[in-house]
Amino acid sequence: MSRNESFPGMHKKTVRMHFDRAAASYDDAAVLQQEVCRRMLERLDYMRIQPSTILDVGVGTGFSIPGLFALYPKATLLALDLSTRMLQHTANRLKWYQRPFRRMHTICGDAEKLPLPDQSVDMIFSSLTLQWCTDPELTFAEFRRVLKPEGMLLFSTFGPDTLRELRASWAYVDDHAHVNPFYDMHDLGDALVRARMAEPVMDVDRFTLTYPDVKSLLGDLKKIGATNAMQTRFRGLTGKARWQAFQDAYETYRSQELLPATYEVVYGHAWAAQASRAGVLGQREVSLASLEKPGR
Repeated sequence: MSRNESFPGMHKKTVRMHFDRAAASYDDAAVLQQEVCRRMLERLDYMRIQPSTILDVGVGTGFSIPGLFALYPKATLLALDLSTRMLQHTANRLKWYQRPFRRMHTICGDAEKLPLPDQSVDMIFSSLTLQWCTDPELTFAEFRRVLKPEGMLLFSTFGPDTLRELRASWAYVDDHAHVNPFYDMHDLGDALVRARMAEPVMDVDRFTLTYPDVKSLLGDLKKIGATNAMQTRFRGLTGKARWQAFQDAYETYRSQELLPATYEVVYGHAWAAQASRAGVLGQREVSLASLEKPGR
C-alpha cells in the first residue's frame, strides 16, 4: 500500500514531540504495549536465527531490551527511536544492568530513513511502531535495505479496528479525523511482498481494555504519546457542546459499568530473501482482563 488520501502522512515533528512529552509517564500506562512486546519475544523462541546484530526500531523506553538479550546474549543491539527522551529512559532503565547491556547502542532516527548502512543487521524487531510511519511499503523496503541476506523482520502494529469506539464516537460529532488511521493485515502482507521481503506470515490478536470513563481512556493515550499526529488533524478547540456529544456517543458502548477500547494488533514476520510463499494465520479474540488496571 502506498501513500494515498485515505492515509495521510504523519507529521514527524509532532510524533516526536508527543513521545518526548510522554517519556516519563509511558511505562505507567503502556500495559497493552508491554503485553504485545512480551508476545513478540515469545514468538522468537520458534525462530531459527542467532543474530549477531539486532535493530530494535521504535524501542521506546526499552521494555524489549532485557528479553532480547536473554534470547541472544552475545548479540549487539541497536536501540533506535525517533524520540531522544524515550532513548534517555531506555538508557536509564538499563544502566544498572551488567555486562550484556554494554553491547547496546542508542540511535535517534526515523524508521523510514534508517541511519544505517546497507546489509548491516541480522534481525529487525519492531513492536507497535509501524503505525507511526507514513508508508509501510517504503518502510519495509528500508528495513530490507539494512537487513543482511536471510535476515529476519519481526514486527507488530495496530490494525483498522483499533479504537473503533473512539473513532465512531467522534464521527457522530463531526467529520474531522480525531484518530490515526491503521493499515489492514492483508495490505501489510502485500506491502511486504512489494518490498521484496520473503515468506511473509501475518496474524492478528484483538484485545479489549476497559475504562470507567472517556477521560481515563484519553488520559492513558496521552500518557503513552498515542495522540493524533496526522498532517490533516483537527487543530481547533473542542467546545463544551461537541465534547458532551462525543461523550454521550461513547456512553452507548458502556457494558457492565465500563467503557471498552478495542485494539487490533497485527503481527508479521518475513525474511530478506527472494519471496517464495506468503501465508496468513487466523485471527484470535483475546480477553485482556488480566491487563486491566485496578478499578477498571
